Amino acid sequence: MKALLRTYMEASLILRVSIALVLGVVVGLLGGQEAAQWLAPFGELLLRLLKFLIVPIVLFTLMVGINQAPLGSTGRLGRKLFGYYVVTSALAIMVGLAVATFFAPGSGMTLDESAQISVPDNPGIANVLLNIVPDNIVAAFVDGNLLGIIFTAMAFGIALLMLRNSDSHAELGERLYGVIEALNEVTLKVMSGVLHYVPIGVFAIVAKTVGQQGMETLLSLGDMVAVLYIALAAQLVVYAVLMKLFGVRLRAFFREARTPMATAFATQSSSGTLPLTLNASRRLGHARSLYGFSLPLGATINMDGAAIRIAISAVFAANVIGAPLDLISMAQIVLIGTLTSIGTAGVPGAGIVMIATVFAQVGLPIETVALLAAIDALVGMGCTALNVTGDLVGTSIISRTEDKHAAKPEAEASTA
Repeated sequence: MKALLRTYMEASLILRVSIALVLGVVVGLLGGQEAAQWLAPFGELLLRLLKFLIVPIVLFTLMVGINQAPLGSTGRLGRKLFGYYVVTSALAIMVGLAVATFFAPGSGMTLDESAQISVPDNPGIANVLLNIVPDNIVAAFVDGNLLGIIFTAMAFGIALLMLRNSDSHAELGERLYGVIEALNEVTLKVMSGVLHYVPIGVFAIVAKTVGQQGMETLLSLGDMVAVLYIALAAQLVVYAVLMKLFGVRLRAFFREARTPMATAFATQSSSGTLPLTLNASRRLGHARSLYGFSLPLGATINMDGAAIRIAISAVFAANVIGAPLDLISMAQIVLIGTLTSIGTAGVPGAGIVMIATVFAQVGLPIETVALLAAIDALVGMGCTALNVTGDLVGTSIISRTEDKHAAKPEAEASTA
């Protein structure tokens, strides 16, 4: 038993997670609903452990990161991140539309007009922006309001940086910074322990998902699922091209990114995977001042996988009713989908909200959302994995631009 445990602990995390994914699919298909019910608590435990780490890891990582960078860099990083989010979301929708138009999922299917689905209200971009500033700090932490936690960490992190740079309170600021840095290191130690449970939790979650969905659901809407995964793969190619253009080493990137990608695939939670994503970015050598800001924000508002889902779903719905999309409708979907993917940040059932919002704007039947809900888990797994990948790609690209930005003053100084 000890030898088995030692072998498990010494094996690489991605190997353990990969084996867990395969075993989960096999057990889910063979065990069905019974296996899903029995294994559910083990998967829930992983989700709880990851969520347990979100608040301290975001708070302390971001505060420490801000205090390791010049004060003026925060605004520059924010502009780069927002630009990246908008551009890649639009690209993702265009990729989804192109792939779906070529393969035409939904052709020949009929619409069940009696089907109904409850769609949460779309809060809109204005309310999402207002929710960034919490009216109660304690409530933001209790409710897990990630945008509110990011705002709090940035506000106090910048204040701490100003305190450390002041003449009258520099010593006090250094003491406080030392405490926060120690708390950050303690959080990372706790995370290293949680990582050992990740493969077990992934196995349980995948087995539960496959056991509940079964082969029947997959086969009935298999063309829709297959087209979506082809589009997700195409978006990965787009990411690879972007990273190549900015000089990011692809082999090193995917070596570190594969663990959070696999975990996001199993858990279907970008924010729940955040501790692993932050760890991957740290191992890639990114500055804490960058990834402490970009990844928590990206986990909340950057959803390229969801954007592709919007595009595929729109083409699917149009084909079901026998009215293929024209170029004007596609242009509308790109514009509305890009804004909607950011405007529904942090909303429960955000995928359904986005699809329903776009359908309403371009005149597609809302009843098809109920049809798509049958494969929600199977679709959500791939989309979430791509969401997490997109966050890491953006961080890697911006890290390269920041390296060049830092090198430029040095070059100018050496020639002066």
